[in-house]
Amino acid sequence: MKNNNRLSSNRITSTDYANPYRPFLLQSLNFLGDKAARFNLCVSLDRESLLKAAMRAERYDDFGDEAFLLPFDVLLHSVEQEAKLNFMGRFITRQRILNLLRNRLRVSRLLKRHPEIKQIPIDDVILITGLQRTGTTILHRLLAEDPENRALLAYEGLNPAPFVDDESVSFRKKQRMAKQSERALSYMAPDFFAIHPVEWDAPEEDVLLLDYAFISTVAESTMHVPTYAEWVETHDNRPAYEYMRTLLQVLSWKSPKRRWILKSPHHLEFLTDFLQVFPNTTVVRTHRDPCETLPSFCSMMCHGRGIFTDHVNPKVVGDHWLRKTARMVTRGETGITDVRPQRLLDIEYKAMLPDPIEQVKLIYNTAGISLEKKALRLMEESLKINKQHRFGLHRYNMESFGLTKERIYAAYGKYADRYTNMERK
Repeated sequence: MKNNNRLSSNRITSTDYANPYRPFLLQSLNFLGDKAARFNLCVSLDRESLLKAAMRAERYDDFGDEAFLLPFDVLLHSVEQEAKLNFMGRFITRQRILNLLRNRLRVSRLLKRHPEIKQIPIDDVILITGLQRTGTTILHRLLAEDPENRALLAYEGLNPAPFVDDESVSFRKKQRMAKQSERALSYMAPDFFAIHPVEWDAPEEDVLLLDYAFISTVAESTMHVPTYAEWVETHDNRPAYEYMRTLLQVLSWKSPKRRWILKSPHHLEFLTDFLQVFPNTTVVRTHRDPCETLPSFCSMMCHGRGIFTDHVNPKVVGDHWLRKTARMVTRGETGITDVRPQRLLDIEYKAMLPDPIEQVKLIYNTAGISLEKKALRLMEESLKINKQHRFGLHRYNMESFGLTKERIYAAYGKYADRYTNMERK
């Protein structure tokens, strides 16, 4: 990918999570918005308001399968009752939900015009999954350099459905909207880029596609919505994966490639559902000491949550994601039994860091495909550009989140025994 100097590499992220960074403009907007809310002039997150606004904007009223309405309702209730959003948090959430709904409408209209899209095969898949902060992003971006591979790009995740039939016109609009989103995020939370760069044209996690069915972990990654998070954990996730397949078919329609490279820690928890929808998948799992991954991820969640609310409690974040990630590895061990052994590869973070290309070669060998010289050259060039800490240094400690080695290892159980070399103390 291209070099990106949008933010200073001298930045060191803040650890004052309860008092997130606020540019003056955001402070002012939140202040005025809170004043307006006292007179019942708040940004609406009402179900009918959102649905009607989306239909009005697209001039269309068919969302397709309406099974999404149940998780949609659960999400809205959880946001209103639990998230404690400030004005900008409500505004961003409304715009994000409207965009999800509008994409559903455009997909429904497109499929009626072009039903052949549903026949496009999504058979050859490489899935990269594992706990957060275990190197999934490095591998994903390297594999995306291969011209034979197709990864979801950030601007596609924000708008998978075309705006118009003319692909070039649609691309320019998607590009413009994604660039605006990138600039807005870098303005509101510059520390976030030092943790996880969000670039408009870079490969991005396909959990964004699950969000269009309103069954995903995206919401709990940005807001305190425990009721919704529990609903997602305890209900069938296959409808979300089936709709994700539809979106991949839409994206493949005008831009076909040999195979999809999919990536998200989310899939570790729902691997059985994923494999039922994408059975011909090579699964790559990444591993790292949870005492290194969990505090880093909690810091990332706090920086993201600080955009939406003035009530960031790092210990609440630590408790939630300790339970959640421990559940993910347990569920992942169960789901992996559905993978043919010859299509499964486990990669240790410490082995990957000194030589990522060697791990890529192992992935290709496991998938039974050849790594061409051109693809290898592009990957090597990418490594020279996308260096660690290019947007700043990520600083954090586990104590901020109420975490200790003892708590983490106890929660992870056998996973800690199997994948770490550190002794419990």
